[in-house]
Amino acid sequence: QKAREAGFPMQFGALTQAPFDTLGDFFRGTKGSMLDMYRRPDKVLKACEKLYEFMLEIAVNSTKASGNPRVFIPLHKGLDGFMSEEQFKKFFWPTLRELMVALIDRGLTPCPLWEGDCTSRLEIIKDIPEGKAIYAFEATDIFKAKQVLGDRVCIRGNVPLSLLATGTPEDVRAYCKKLIDVVGKDGGYIMDA
Repeated sequence: QKAREAGFPMQFGALTQAPFDTLGDFFRGTKGSMLDMYRRPDKVLKACEKLYEFMLEIAVNSTKASGNPRVFIPLHKGLDGFMSEEQFKKFFWPTLRELMVALIDRGLTPCPLWEGDCTSRLEIIKDIPEGKAIYAFEATDIFKAKQVLGDRVCIRGNVPLSLLATGTPEDVRAYCKKLIDVVGKDGGYIMDA
């Protein structure tokens, strides 16, 4: 409230999670959720469908309380290093997409942070309403993301912390200029570390 009164807007008004991430983080653990995809896939799907309702409610109620329509969604188990593309399409994406579309339908802006690399998933995650979400990428090929998603979502991120910590000022300037010139071309890019 003090920050708001001083004129500093909050970056996000709410936080929620992908249903699969919630299942793995709070109920089954990483190992459990990995094994469950093989041992009890139908229960994983049912659990994700049930958790979807709670993840949506948490986000909507929090944005009402904060007055900020941006919803932060940290994503970690749906990335290239944890599950295959087929598993992503079956277990992770359907309820995440449903969650993001429901947020958009309520006038909210989903802001998922794809922690790690999801370069192989870009064509899949393109399937959301145009101009209604901000996708932040940590290690995804940001230049390919611009090619695939540039007309669909606002792209954010990809200034490596390692570059900021160990690079020369010239290295940082050169990389940031490349991001601005390539990913920022025609708009739709927020530079961020």
